[in-house]
Amino acid sequence: MATIKDVAKRAGVSPSTVSRALSGKVPVDKETRERVMEAVRALNYKPNILAKGLKEGRTNTIGLMVPNICNPVFPAVARGVEDVAREHGFTVILCNTDENIEAEKDYVEKLQKRWVDGFIFATAREESQHIFELKEKGFPVVLVVRHMGQAVDAVVIDNYKSSFEAVKYLINTGHRRICIINGDTSLTLYKERFEGYKHALQAAGLPIMPELVLDVAGRDDNGYGAVTAMLKKGILPDAVFATSDPRAIGAIRAIKDCGLSVPGDVSVVGFDDLDISAFLDPPLTTVSQPLYEMGARAARRLIDMINGEKSGQPKVELVEANLVIRKSVKVREH
Repeated sequence: MATIKDVAKRAGVSPSTVSRALSGKVPVDKETRERVMEAVRALNYKPNILAKGLKEGRTNTIGLMVPNICNPVFPAVARGVEDVAREHGFTVILCNTDENIEAEKDYVEKLQKRWVDGFIFATAREESQHIFELKEKGFPVVLVVRHMGQAVDAVVIDNYKSSFEAVKYLINTGHRRICIINGDTSLTLYKERFEGYKHALQAAGLPIMPELVLDVAGRDDNGYGAVTAMLKKGILPDAVFATSDPRAIGAIRAIKDCGLSVPGDVSVVGFDDLDISAFLDPPLTTVSQPLYEMGARAARRLIDMINGEKSGQPKVELVEANLVIRKSVKVREH
């Protein structure tokens, strides 16, 4: 592989002149520049981007941490991040943490040693102190999907409001026994979605029934087992609010496997609006998260930080989420 010294020798100039000619930042006379470019083409010289980045103090590389790339929420977010990064000349390194804090810390340490310019975390949780530490050191950090309060920049939806509106819709369509399938309650977003569920019921004067509150995590994160167990105990809600579309899909399957129909016997509302949701039987009514746009906005925010174009206090940006009405909810008599 040709080096800058090889180019300089062929062009009859110094390596520093080659560097100036290629950067375009320092004037070089036309004849010299032409000799340098002819040597570059003849030798098929490729500049060492990493060396250049180290010299300039940056590599135009960002790290993206996701908790589970198999969860269909995160490919959409990652695509938004990557598209914006590419537009601005950045490369994205994707790291799958499997919700393992120690693995995530290891990724962060290794990527910092490789001069990554900043991080986007879709993995934030209460024990993610390493994210605060990065922020305190002045390292560019943006959160997406999840947030950690007002201390770190983030791009999220209003999970409380979105959940409240979804449950309110079920109440307005005549449902009174509304089951919730919630996720890992150590995560802020599921706490907020549960609060929205509770307050929508309370606002309508409806009781919160413990037997209709299903917290799922780990292997049964899709909710199928929890809903099946509930129905086999003879507990029959007239609606299920699932805090993710995969959980809504698990609930629909469980309801049907127990000999009931959706929405005839039990209505179902999801949360995400994944591509598959419109093609289910029945098509799923769900809260639409603009996942691609959230990833894109997080990437723009981070690149602005890296470029020194953002200052001031951290900001948690709320992106609008909407309830998409399809056919998985039946209008019932009050």
